[in-house]
Amino acid sequence: MRPPKMNQRPPARTPVSILRIVLVVAATTALAAEGAQDIEEKTTSVYWGDTHVHTSYSGDGYATGTRLDPPAAYRFARGEAVQATGGATAQLDRPLDFIVIADHGNNMGAAMARGRYQEEPEFRDSPLGQLWLTAETILKKGQFDPAEVDDGKLLPTHRSWNISVRHPQFRKSIWERVTANADQFNEPGRFTAFAGYEWTPGLEEGNADHRVVLFADDQSRTKTVLPFTSYDSSQEEDLWAFLDRYESATGGRVIAIPHNSNLTMGGMFALQDSYGVPLTEEYANTRARFEPLVEVTQIKGDSETHPYLSPDDSFADYETWDGWLGWAKSKEVTQARAEQLPYEYVRSALKLGLALKTNIGKNPFQFGMIGSTDAHTGLAAADDDNFWGKSATAQPSATRIFNKIAAYNWQMNAAGYAGVWATENTREAIFDAMLRKETYATTGPRMTVRFFGGFNFNAQDAASNNIAALGYSKGVPMGSNLPRTPGSHAPTFLISALKDPHGANLDRVQVVKGWRTSTGELKESVYDVAWSGDRRIRDNKLIDEVGSTVNLETAIYTNTIGSVQLSTAWEDTEFNPDEQAFYYVRVLQIPTPRWSSYDIVRYQLSEFPAELPRETQERAYTSPIWYSPI
Repeated sequence: MRPPKMNQRPPARTPVSILRIVLVVAATTALAAEGAQDIEEKTTSVYWGDTHVHTSYSGDGYATGTRLDPPAAYRFARGEAVQATGGATAQLDRPLDFIVIADHGNNMGAAMARGRYQEEPEFRDSPLGQLWLTAETILKKGQFDPAEVDDGKLLPTHRSWNISVRHPQFRKSIWERVTANADQFNEPGRFTAFAGYEWTPGLEEGNADHRVVLFADDQSRTKTVLPFTSYDSSQEEDLWAFLDRYESATGGRVIAIPHNSNLTMGGMFALQDSYGVPLTEEYANTRARFEPLVEVTQIKGDSETHPYLSPDDSFADYETWDGWLGWAKSKEVTQARAEQLPYEYVRSALKLGLALKTNIGKNPFQFGMIGSTDAHTGLAAADDDNFWGKSATAQPSATRIFNKIAAYNWQMNAAGYAGVWATENTREAIFDAMLRKETYATTGPRMTVRFFGGFNFNAQDAASNNIAALGYSKGVPMGSNLPRTPGSHAPTFLISALKDPHGANLDRVQVVKGWRTSTGELKESVYDVAWSGDRRIRDNKLIDEVGSTVNLETAIYTNTIGSVQLSTAWEDTEFNPDEQAFYYVRVLQIPTPRWSSYDIVRYQLSEFPAELPRETQERAYTSPIWYSPI
């Protein structure tokens, strides 16, 4: 019997009738900053997407049962109903605006082609089936000519092909399908499809210093290369060199997005390069150029911060993983993990970046934030009541919370999405917004969040019905640098957060600050700056929690607490004009049922793991605004 339709929501919710907030601003000049443009050019809407979805073209996706191909993944993302692996109907309640199908570059399409060749007689006579047969024959005979495999001017000789389908025509055929699919489903103004793939080194060592490679271009450029994979090199510097060669040769644009930093064993934000050499200004410049964003939340846990790193942050322990086996069995942090954690989590990396700017002259970790799913189902679904799991074996069923591959399925996080403030829904505009880091992450809900920094925002600005116009005219948006001004005034920040129109009310808005003191200490603080209800505050922190309306017996909550919108103009009264700092906004919803609670009710489960979390407090993280005295 099929489960109930996954995207049906409890009737007790009271959504606000708002489809998208479009903020049109007048043409004046923004506060001087790097990359400043006229406000008219920055007129933006928020667009929602997922930059990290795998299909049957990924070896691990196919091996765990996924049969949805990239065209099906595109159709699902743009709001169409598709048949998920296993036969159930999957559909989003609202389409996404953009997507990156990011199948693993290593062995892309090989497992799918081999499986279909063996399982589907009609596939054997297809062009791809014949290519697979040719590649498999050559692989078995060991007849590889390195010069033949190295068939691209931008691609160095492969270092290993003993476990991969290395036939160049097979790889080229798969990549041309991938890039053609992206062009086919790209509809400027309606839906943006980026070509991309995942660069996946380090699996042999157990870490995950992975990147999603995202091309801004159409197939006329993207088909001129083959994906640079960890078979070519496991060093990020070599990946960036490939991206540089691509841009130089084609005139195109490309970035790499680090993801899942919480599973990198201290590698993602290390103070040494991949060869063990201390970071240099050249390294920092290259990384800042090609990696303007990081994925801060996804299915395999949240990477904003860790309770060990942020002990004074009561919201730090959110969907915390402690390695590939999922959640830590104990809250105790071993000495080995304590040494790794500062180099795995985003907030800590932002602080490390301040020190590096002082020490080497450039900040390699001056990045914006996005969320994405890392779903291996072909389904970009991040809502708790419509969560299709990490892999096909974790799709909705009465048993999925008990099952595991590496981690138990119940430890998976229904997350996340990327919010991008762009001038229009096109590859060019969304890519431009990513480069300027005018982006934010959510764990799934589509909250509308604005964040501007300046030196003279006030309460009247926060009450305006056109915060964007004031934000651009008097300050800089998320992702920007805030220049020092004469007189060393304390900065003020204009913040607005609007609930997801289909979702829960808001609990509070927080500002997270990190700074480097004059003695070189790296510090952080979290400030409650706007909140729902008549709650008391002391030392910039709310004394009372918002409460909860969640009924665990029915997996229903009500919006009888919280606020639809929260806005404020906040001043950093502890500001020191001689100290580097960054600020970002974290928005918290009121508690809602976690996907595990929806499963328990949907399948009428009477037994489940005792440690299973039943509620969640979903959130958004904006890209930071940086202040530097020099």
